[in-house]
Formats: sequence, C-alpha cells, structure tokens
Amino acid sequence: MLLKWIYPLVKYFTPLNVFKYLTFRSAYAAITALLLAFLFGPLVIEKLRAIKFGQSIRLDGPKSHFVKTGTPTMGGLLIIGSTLVATILWEDMDSFYVKVMLGTMLGFGALGFLDDWLKIKYKNSNGISAKAKLVWQFLAALVVVFLLYRDPSGMMTKLYIPFLKNPLVDLGVLWIPLAVIYVVGWSNAVNLADGLDGLASGLIIMVLIAFSILTYLTGRADWSEYLGIPFIRGSGELTVFSLALLGASVGFLWFNAHPAEVFMGDVGSLSLGACIAVLALIVKKEILLFIIGGVFILEEASVAIQVLYFKASKGKRVFRMAPLHHHFELSGWKETKVVTRFWILGGLFAIIALSTLKIQ
Repeated sequence: MLLKWIYPLVKYFTPLNVFKYLTFRSAYAAITALLLAFLFGPLVIEKLRAIKFGQSIRLDGPKSHFVKTGTPTMGGLLIIGSTLVATILWEDMDSFYVKVMLGTMLGFGALGFLDDWLKIKYKNSNGISAKAKLVWQFLAALVVVFLLYRDPSGMMTKLYIPFLKNPLVDLGVLWIPLAVIYVVGWSNAVNLADGLDGLASGLIIMVLIAFSILTYLTGRADWSEYLGIPFIRGSGELTVFSLALLGASVGFLWFNAHPAEVFMGDVGSLSLGACIAVLALIVKKEILLFIIGGVFILEEASVAIQVLYFKASKGKRVFRMAPLHHHFELSGWKETKVVTRFWILGGLFAIIALSTLKIQ
C-alpha cells in the first residue's frame, strides 16, 4: 500500500526511492509486525484473560502442565493481525502470490479459531472432531492449491529436488491432490509441535528465516541462475510477507516464552503450518522444507509411529508419550531444556537446507 501511495512522490522527493527496493520494504515489514506484536500483545492477553479464553490441558499429558490450565490461548490472533497489517502496509498488493498467502493465513486461521473456541466453550482439549477438522483443512487447502494450479507461469506442477538443477518431473494434474495433502500435513505438523512454551513459535522463526532468503533468491533472475534454482517471477514479493510473519512470530515469542503468558492455539499453529507449506509450493522448495522443518517432521512422525505400533502390538508404545517433545519431558528433561534443544536442532536443519543451494 505504501509503495503505491508514496513511490509516485519520488519525483518531488528522491529519498522516497527506497520504497521500490524489496529489501527495504521487507525489513520494515518485519519491524512493523514486531512492534505491533509488542505494543498490542499485553492488550490482547488481557482481553483473552478477561473473556476467559483459557487453555484446557490434556488429562493424559505431563502432570507439570496442569499449572498452565487457564492460560490465555488464541494468541495466534496477535501473529495474524500483526502480519496482516505489516503486509498490507509494505507489500505490493497487486501480487498474486501475496494474495494467495494472505488467503491461506486467514482461511486456516479461521478454522483454528473455530477449533479453539469450541475447546473453550466446552472446557476440554478436543475442539472440532478430528474428522471434521481434516475435512475443512482439505477443503481450505484445495482452494489454495487450485488457485496456484491456475498460475500461468506453468511452474507450479513441476517437482524440484535438492542437488538437481532441472525439475525431476512435471506432475500435471496429479500435483493438485499431492499439494493438498502436503499443505494439510504441514498444517498439522506445526499444530502437533505446539505443546511447550515457545517451542512451535521458535521453530517457525527458524523456518521463516530460511524462507525469507529463499523467496528473495527465487524472485531474482540473476541469483537463481547463479545458484541453479528455479526462477519464479514475482515470488520475491513473498520476502515481505515472510519477514512480516517472522517479525510477528518474534513479537509473539516474547509473550510465549517460558513461563508462557499466552498460547498461540490452533488459530496460530494451523495457519503457520499452512503458510510455510504454501511458501514451499510457490518457490518450488517442497522437498527442501522436509529438511528446513525437520523438527516438525520428527514430531509428526513420532505420533504416526506411536499410533501404528500401538495398534499393531495391541497396546505397546515406542515413546513414553507422543509427540516427541512429551517423550523427553517424561524422560526427565525440563521443559526449557527440551525447547532449547529442539530450537538448536531447528536452526541446524535450516542451515543444512540452505547449504544445499550451491550444491546443484
């Protein structure tokens, strides 16, 4: 918005020329979102506490978590709101990809909001039934994926893998169901990791740092050619969105760090998971995201392994409790140690993923 309003004034005041630079707008989108989260965080938390939007704790979870009962949830609204305002201010709102990202964030955020609200209303940790949630997630993902499928660039259906310059295969129409499953899977992966103070928000920050770099490089013909990665025209504008989401997540982490004053809730985790998945689809880093978000994969895999083994062995377990962070808690690690070590792993995975860019 500021680009459209202010840049035409360059002929009267040349320093305003900085508004045309993507790096400038991206940096200030991050700062704007961060400041908004800092400023409005206490107000949002106070309001959530006043209307008794408190978190219900799993009865079968670690006993140490029971003290968190009643902690305000739906803090993801702070992330979404801060990102939305910062993006509108600093983004080129004519960008198709930006509109898709905002639609993804708001669509999955709305589903998460409903799930959180039902948990609060009925004072349990169930919310929307698992089947109903999956149906709505698939429908929301289908809308987003169909919009991307119609992208005239013809790049969306091509599958790229690390270390290869050329696409492995063009999936054609088969890309649609695979991409839908991909978005839903990542949405749930982040949701599963949101179980300890600051865990999911800290890991998301690592992922967004990586994607802020990836979107910038992918949107530049010179850098993408040099690195041997696909050039997606117009995807550079996603750097503004990525850094706005990053700034909002950092601001939220200020209040979500142990001991958490607020939880992000499904309104935050479902939308954040879907956003990183759609970012990966657009810049053709679908496979690379499995490395960047490696901790999320471990969390989701631990749940799948636990469920499958429990059924196959008629009641036996691989982990003390799933997702994986609870296993380590029940093994004697303090919550802060689990979170810090998972953050370290998240940072390591992001660095490894970025290092593959030159090995093409």
